[in-house]
Amino acid sequence: MQKTVEITCKNLPENEQIREFPIGISLLEIYQKLNIQLPFQLMAARVNYKVEDLNFFIYKPKTIEFIDASSPSGFRVYLRTISMILAKAVYDLFPNDVLRIEHPIGHGYYCTINGRENKIPAEKIAQIKAQMKELITENLPILCKEEKTEQVINIFKRQGGADKVSLLKMLGITYARYFSIGDFCDYYSSVLAPSTGYAPIFDLIEYRNGILLRVPDRTNPNVLAEFEEQTKLFEIFEEFTQWNRLMGLSNVGDFNSGKNIDVYTMIKISEALHEKKIADIAEKIRKKESKIILISGPSSSGKTTFSKRLSIQLLVMGIKPIVLSMDNYFVNRVDTPKDEYGNYDFESLYSVDLDLFHKQITQLFNGKEIEIPFYNFEDGKRYFKGEKLQLKKDNVLIIEGIHALNPEISKNIPSNKAFKIYVSCLTTISLDNHNWISTTDTRLLRRIVRDFKFRNYSALDTLRMWASVRRGEDKWIFPFQEEADVMFNSALIFELDVLRKHAEPVIEDVPQYCEEYTEAHRLLKFLRYFKPIVEREIPPTSILREFLGSSSFRY
Repeated sequence: MQKTVEITCKNLPENEQIREFPIGISLLEIYQKLNIQLPFQLMAARVNYKVEDLNFFIYKPKTIEFIDASSPSGFRVYLRTISMILAKAVYDLFPNDVLRIEHPIGHGYYCTINGRENKIPAEKIAQIKAQMKELITENLPILCKEEKTEQVINIFKRQGGADKVSLLKMLGITYARYFSIGDFCDYYSSVLAPSTGYAPIFDLIEYRNGILLRVPDRTNPNVLAEFEEQTKLFEIFEEFTQWNRLMGLSNVGDFNSGKNIDVYTMIKISEALHEKKIADIAEKIRKKESKIILISGPSSSGKTTFSKRLSIQLLVMGIKPIVLSMDNYFVNRVDTPKDEYGNYDFESLYSVDLDLFHKQITQLFNGKEIEIPFYNFEDGKRYFKGEKLQLKKDNVLIIEGIHALNPEISKNIPSNKAFKIYVSCLTTISLDNHNWISTTDTRLLRRIVRDFKFRNYSALDTLRMWASVRRGEDKWIFPFQEEADVMFNSALIFELDVLRKHAEPVIEDVPQYCEEYTEAHRLLKFLRYFKPIVEREIPPTSILREFLGSSSFRY
């Protein structure tokens, strides 16, 4: 009878990676026996490119790689772990309270207790923080358990977790996995650390009516991420979260059940809300008598469709918009700066010909006619095709691009003539009270679908590029979002249900044994929480049509 199993550990030098271990050994035991030293806190391991917790037992040959809190997957494990510690602390001290971990803000996570309208006293926050510290010091086991779904549902019914009951009922699975710390049980969408001592870096501070759960810096998880006040971003989250609740929708279970409002009515209401918001922004532009509109936002936020819909609203007011894409001002590909990995950095501000841009914007404001460039993405070269542009008295210039809010772009534009808009996809519905939905995930799914449909890119191609895109956003886009006069939330509450049927078959084609499979597997698990719906009710002017197709706009 075979008593050992072969393991390939990618953390070791190439000629030392293959090792033999007793069958049934845990990942944590392997880590300890190999004496691997990671730069930061060990959190989990990738087993055949799937993230597994450290108590996972090995019975067959596997390729494994231990990950710390600085990797995207490891950081998510840390976030889920500290979230459960917070939930456990609230449960211990105030068992009848309802904690919601709402959304990211200020490099932390905004949390409420018993609703956003109820301010949490400072002394209560101090009690919860002290209890969290005690739980971490005790290094209590976090157990992962699996039972029949009906039994897990009964556990959460007894604990008052109606949000988790709705989610589990929707999944339609025979067995469900959940986590426990002592007598407290919780549900999370993926793995956690094996004990509370794995998440020592945190803070809990008073913020607005709620709490800000501060977490480690993603690039240096030995220290807390620096707090950043994001007033405008918080206000847009607040507005849409309150709107969701007026519709009786806080979590995915509420939406999927259709108990408060049917999905096709919700589509109509969501699209009408978008149109109202865009009309309100157009009115603000008219009142300010702006001559240039700068529109920025991260990848797959729907900036292009927003610009086109804003143009229509301006035309209704007798203002004639002219749209100028900053993509036209890319330098030739051979002149594009490179990142630290030696790859072209298309997200860099300096991938734009700033001298030409500033020169032509100044000429436009002086009433001169310019010949605008055209950038060919296929050969990576810029051309002039004789297309002329001149601003007249009834014109307003719309400039759309990821760098549009960067002060370097607007430095030659009179501040009283500019109107700045930040567009982003800010998902405001949660899986349940303790599992928020990453706004980045929604944008990534949009991009996977669009790249496949319109750019001939596979999901593998998109996932390979995504890390570079995200680094560019952190460096060149997010630091300037509070510069905006207004923010527009392009997220649609129903869109993940629509994206599921488009994204799943594309993501399923990602090969299992490659680096990108980790993310592909995670996204497929995430999508199962959404009930697929058809898009027949989505209007041809919807922002979502930019990614799905059948838009009445030209791109």
